[in-house]
Amino acid sequence: MAATAGSWTPRRDDASYKLHFRMINEQQVEDICIDFFYKPHTITLLTGTVLSLMYFVFTRDDEQPDNNLRVGLLVVVSFFLVVSVLAFPNGPFTRPHPAIWRMVFGLSVLYFLFLVFLIFLNWDQVKTLMYWLDPNLRYAKREADIMEYAVNCTVITWERILSHFDIFAFGHFAGWAMKAVLIRSYGLCWTISITWELTELFFMHLLPNFAECWWDQVILDILLCNGGGIWLGMTACHFLEMRTYRWASIKEIHSTTGKIKRAVLQFTPASWTFVRWFDPMSSFQRLAGIYLFMILWQLTELNTFFLKHIFIFQASHPLSWCRILLVGIITAPTVRQYYAYLTDTQCKRVGTQCWVFGAIAFLEALACVKFGHDLFSKTQIRYVLLWLLCLALITLLCLYGMVWYEQNKMKNTSVQSEDCTDSSVVDSCGFIPDGLAAQRDSSRSLQPTKRRKASGRNRFVNGHGGKRQ
Repeated sequence: MAATAGSWTPRRDDASYKLHFRMINEQQVEDICIDFFYKPHTITLLTGTVLSLMYFVFTRDDEQPDNNLRVGLLVVVSFFLVVSVLAFPNGPFTRPHPAIWRMVFGLSVLYFLFLVFLIFLNWDQVKTLMYWLDPNLRYAKREADIMEYAVNCTVITWERILSHFDIFAFGHFAGWAMKAVLIRSYGLCWTISITWELTELFFMHLLPNFAECWWDQVILDILLCNGGGIWLGMTACHFLEMRTYRWASIKEIHSTTGKIKRAVLQFTPASWTFVRWFDPMSSFQRLAGIYLFMILWQLTELNTFFLKHIFIFQASHPLSWCRILLVGIITAPTVRQYYAYLTDTQCKRVGTQCWVFGAIAFLEALACVKFGHDLFSKTQIRYVLLWLLCLALITLLCLYGMVWYEQNKMKNTSVQSEDCTDSSVVDSCGFIPDGLAAQRDSSRSLQPTKRRKASGRNRFVNGHGGKRQ
């Protein structure tokens, strides 16, 4: 009897829990236009894989061992992506095709495994590996060793200002536009923007390229690049929120132009969910989760600069921009899964892509600490502690301000709805007709029910309902 009492019994919400987790980890395509692209072709894929492998094996020249190693690694990565398409989950997105997001998850797993392998090497082995990948890295120099930062800040000329608008400034602007599209919150974006500039100040004693003139940091970075990118990204979000998504099958379109347009639109979102990170009734766990999200975001940004400084390669090198591109791509499903985990009470675990992203961020930081011990030995602990304290205070103040804004917004909405309910036709003597008074009283009695329905819709918007993108 004791064993029976202690045995597992199915819970009532098990089915809904699996449904909600599956919606962010294994999203299914509901409206399939062309069946061929969504049917399994495993036998065909296996045949093509074996034939291509035979071709690479028997047509290569074995006299070049380095080239053979490079091609072998590329083939290993390619076939791992094939296995990713067959075995890995779709993630929260379905456009342009779930197979693409499975390959993105496969690339993130490969990068995660590479970092695990990297931290078990010594410094000489790491340098040998880097020189094997690119022999020109033997002559690479740090940007801090060949450039000067925060010099003659009082000299402000148009030539000097225009010299800052290079390809990196455009990348800075485009990066913040992409971040705004991913986060979809003015408050969070501006908080991350301001706290990042503080991060540069507190870590300036370790990374000299964090030193900037005040006008470069405040005007060019925060206002122009960050602010302009945030505005552009949020404008795109508002446009996609207002858009009506009615997707017609490509088979139902008879014109050639219409078919081409529909094929191009396949690379746009299937739907767009209104994101609301904060709720006036948010619990402490939700606020702590948002704070952890911002800390992890800052850590990922710091890793970008520490990696290229410690392993000595410039920002224009493929090791830098390929890593930034990979992290940017895997951030999209990561943010969606983490948002669902925070806002959906029936989602009890984070998605697989979110888990891998967090592991990648911490492994990158671990690699930086291991191979940059000479650099981190110069760390001034008081600056790190002040950074953590300032980051916590500013983040909590911004979170409090956004929650206060949401509360006032809801109060104003409720007051306006009550005013609309109380407004009635009054005669010249100030008397309200009996029929209209009865109608007003009945509407007041129904008002709590309407509010409950509205709150139910808010819960659906906040992630308690289906999300498909």
